[in-house]
Amino acid sequence: MRDVAIISFAQTPMRRRVDELNEVEMLMPAVHGALAQVDMTIDDIGFTCSGSTDYLAGMAFSFVSTLDAVGPWPPIQESHVEMDGAWALYEAWVKLQLGEIDTALVYAYAKSSPGDLPMVLTRQLDPITMGPLWPDSVSIAALQARALLDTGRVTEGDLAEVAVRSRRDALANPNAQLAWDRGLDDHLAEDYLVAPLRRSDCPPITDGAAAIVWAAGDEARSKVDRPAWIRGIDHRIEPIHLGLRDLTVSESTRIAAEKAGVADGPVDVAEIHAPFTHQELILRQAMGLGGSTAINPSGGALCANPMMTAGLVRLGEVANRISAGTADRGVAHATSGPCLQQNLVCVLEGDN
Repeated sequence: MRDVAIISFAQTPMRRRVDELNEVEMLMPAVHGALAQVDMTIDDIGFTCSGSTDYLAGMAFSFVSTLDAVGPWPPIQESHVEMDGAWALYEAWVKLQLGEIDTALVYAYAKSSPGDLPMVLTRQLDPITMGPLWPDSVSIAALQARALLDTGRVTEGDLAEVAVRSRRDALANPNAQLAWDRGLDDHLAEDYLVAPLRRSDCPPITDGAAAIVWAAGDEARSKVDRPAWIRGIDHRIEPIHLGLRDLTVSESTRIAAEKAGVADGPVDVAEIHAPFTHQELILRQAMGLGGSTAINPSGGALCANPMMTAGLVRLGEVANRISAGTADRGVAHATSGPCLQQNLVCVLEGDN
């Protein structure tokens, strides 16, 4: 497998609403920030791939207009996935493995605030049996949380611990949208939003963007002192019908983690794309992460959850820690679809 590394990562400050900027204006600081970190321009990039969803903009092929943030003239080699930017990164990784290019730019963005996001996400459901019922995303997650609690493996106190730890860790993240220092009792005193989930068990609606620059081999080594090398990456998908899978486990994450090689060494840090508190518990078990691993030191998706971007941010956060030397080996995870339907797992390492 060809050595490929993340060499830079930039993101915008995550906010509830960014009314004063359109998608292009919001995206430009992330794209050009990632390029500037490694003294590159778009002319130095062999391939560009983006992740977003046209449903948020309410118009077909809306992603085409955001190429203005990159600079598509003279013509560039470009692609797009209607997925989280983590899957755009996977496409770029495949392109780099083929040896056709040595560098790639991946970006993702979302303005979720203009619409009713929990209802927009019903379009991810089976369009025949489930979609016409219009069950919102929070209610579906609550069904999953109830199923998990009913197994007896976790309690509402375990969910509260995830929320409290994540928001407290986010106090050190200048890009986080939500951060506070509260106790478990404060969390458990909240009224239910959709039982058994309280508002603090759920992610915020977020506007934001992020970008990553890839490079292969000697090109990566020439740009940064400590590249974050991809040592394994895999993604798997489960049935769209919620009744066809056990919602209290994540088999796709387990398989992806096994194929990516998570268990092949110690994991210093893991950034898990878990929009809801109970989902972090499911994903930690699926990847076999123990108490020695720092989980979501950035605060995770509970502190900023830009659609189609939060998974890419998880990769960037792990890469930053490896490049800074505060971690030697890390795991990044991204999810898509209802109740952890599709999952991507990536193992990153620094040079020893």
